[in-house]
Amino acid sequence: MSRPQLIDLSHTVVDGLITYRGLPAPIICDFLSREASRMHYAEGTEFHIGRIDMVANTGTYLDSPFHRYSDGKDLSELSLESVANLEGIVVHAGPGRAIDVPLFEGIDVRGKAVLIHTGWDRHWKTDQYFEGHPFLTAGAARTLVDHAAALVGIDSLNIDDTEDLARPVHTILLGAGVLIVEHMCGLAALPDEGFRFYAVPVKVKAFGTFPVRAFASVG
Repeated sequence: MSRPQLIDLSHTVVDGLITYRGLPAPIICDFLSREASRMHYAEGTEFHIGRIDMVANTGTYLDSPFHRYSDGKDLSELSLESVANLEGIVVHAGPGRAIDVPLFEGIDVRGKAVLIHTGWDRHWKTDQYFEGHPFLTAGAARTLVDHAAALVGIDSLNIDDTEDLARPVHTILLGAGVLIVEHMCGLAALPDEGFRFYAVPVKVKAFGTFPVRAFASVG
């Protein structure tokens, strides 16, 4: 029996990475270097203990309802079933920025991780990534909620139009308990269906967002 292929859908977090303009980059350094650790252990034994200082919205990350709503589920309250081994589908966005209702017509999204492939990840770590990115409309978000999607991911700067400060897509999806994964990558490598999706964050209380190692299991 052949093993399933695992496809990585997340960006690498490195020191100084700018995920979103206006948010600080992570600082990655030693808490205890290998050299300094030698004084604590037997001869020939050494360890590295790293330290990272970062905001939650770094790299590829998952938003839980607490990110938008004070009474919404935080990361520690998410069930494993909501972030792991989800049936996944890929929906390919066409030209233009606004991803609207027609893209999802005739597609069964119930209980699934709906991953929206825009190709915007090709601009990652460039100035273009922050300008004119694709986004969902409020109508598309309501359609996904009405048809019971479990999670919505996108390979773009934001699932909302960042010029709309009301953030309607976050409001609609997270208000209905539909999780969001932003800043994905590699969606072009996935089949349109027939895979399982995983995006498991650290189990942190009173936190709404955290980086994930998003990946798909195919076959």
